[in-house]
Amino acid sequence: MPLVVVPLWDAARVLVEFEAELWVWAARPAETWTLVSLPVETSAHIREMAGGVRRGFGSLRVRATVGTSTWTTSVFPDSGRSAYVLPVKAAIRKAESLSVGDTTSVRVELLDL
Repeated sequence: MPLVVVPLWDAARVLVEFEAELWVWAARPAETWTLVSLPVETSAHIREMAGGVRRGFGSLRVRATVGTSTWTTSVFPDSGRSAYVLPVKAAIRKAESLSVGDTTSVRVELLDL
């Protein structure tokens, strides 16, 4: 549920800033992931730019910032949402006082493009 999207596309960087709601994906009964979805239009543009650059599960390496916390991770394609999704690990949620259902500002910089 992105509210604001400010993409910066240039030869050196792909940087996207947006607001999104944290949601849960249950991989298995005992395994859940907390994620945010990148905007659909932005995800389509990233897919085009990435071309054949992919790692396991179609992931792309990123530097993510939520609030004041920044870390290196990956985004993953989610065909059901037609968007890339960003996992937000527990340490980041705790540091930023975030829970599932909260909306937060997110900054994603793609690496290796």
